[in-house]
Amino acid sequence: MKGPTQDAHIGRPKGAACTINPPTESGSTILFPDYASFRDQTQPLHYGRGGAGTHRAFEESLMALEGATSVTLAGCGMGAISLDILRLTSSGGHILCPDSAYDPTRSFCDGFLTRMGVETTYYDPLIGGDIKSLIKPNTQLIFCESPGSLTFEIQDIPAIVAAAGDLPVLVDNTYGAGVHFRPLDLGAVVSIQAITKYVGGHSDILMGAVMTADRGIGAKVQKTAKQLGLSVSAQDVALAHRGLRTLHRRLAVHEKSGLALARYLETRPEVTQVLHPGLEAHPQHALWARDGMGTNGLFSIVTSWTDDQQTEAFINALTLFGLGYSWGGYESLCTPAWPAKVRTAVPWTEQGQLFRFHVGLEDIDDLTADLEQAFDKAR
Repeated sequence: MKGPTQDAHIGRPKGAACTINPPTESGSTILFPDYASFRDQTQPLHYGRGGAGTHRAFEESLMALEGATSVTLAGCGMGAISLDILRLTSSGGHILCPDSAYDPTRSFCDGFLTRMGVETTYYDPLIGGDIKSLIKPNTQLIFCESPGSLTFEIQDIPAIVAAAGDLPVLVDNTYGAGVHFRPLDLGAVVSIQAITKYVGGHSDILMGAVMTADRGIGAKVQKTAKQLGLSVSAQDVALAHRGLRTLHRRLAVHEKSGLALARYLETRPEVTQVLHPGLEAHPQHALWARDGMGTNGLFSIVTSWTDDQQTEAFINALTLFGLGYSWGGYESLCTPAWPAKVRTAVPWTEQGQLFRFHVGLEDIDDLTADLEQAFDKAR
């Protein structure tokens, strides 16, 4: 089945007379039919913390989306990242993480992992196969995020996988959403998504997912989630599954509008650089075209100014672009960022102010007009 058809049909109830959506099964206690089944623990559902039919239907859809054999849900995207890294590391270990990684990922590595006795080395996201030179005898995993969530460097995942040998390669695939990028097809062991973003699509849930094609790792992650007492409500799962039903169709609009706005911003005299993987001017455009299957509404720009008063005037003048964290919903957002403050392996040397945009589902002419008047105010 092609993507939109798969979105619409996977994870639906089977039978001659049934609702088109899986029922929302919410509860703590799951009854065993008899003493023998209770002693043997053979039935698939044991307790509400692990979910029930609502969860299994959504997990089926996610597995089809990413080409996975196992899915573990978490309370948010960062929860999925930390869960997976925790399961695959131990005291005395070492991991590799790109310098362009999501800031909360860096915070987790620098804080929690350090307290666990796990060392993190941040690497140039463009290192490719040369990452082999950074692997130590105690390296336990390689973490990737492509594109980088603020600066949009594209990583050569096949080259990193080839260099990794037996080491597991984990990829934060929230940008690709399983539609425009499929890390498991490229040899990565784990694909992680913040379901909060494009899969949910409506800015009304928080959720993450760890998806793997390795059944052994998948079982270990699920066991760790159980031991940590992690759970996701059936109501949130039902909302996420509803969002997934239109994922391919929505992303097509985000992609078209995102490219249109990025090309408009390329023409603005105030903009010195547009960081969008779909633009020919992007330094790794050819690499994303080789491994990816499209783009979405997320990208960054660098302006010619550094003055904070201009940044304030620009942000406060926007009426259709909201100022807030997250992305992937129906609404457009614009947030300033300062990547130079966190980089350690590869200094961020661009002098202007960086803004990250998420282009939502609004009319592109309205969004362009909003930017026009905001640039006027910034001047």
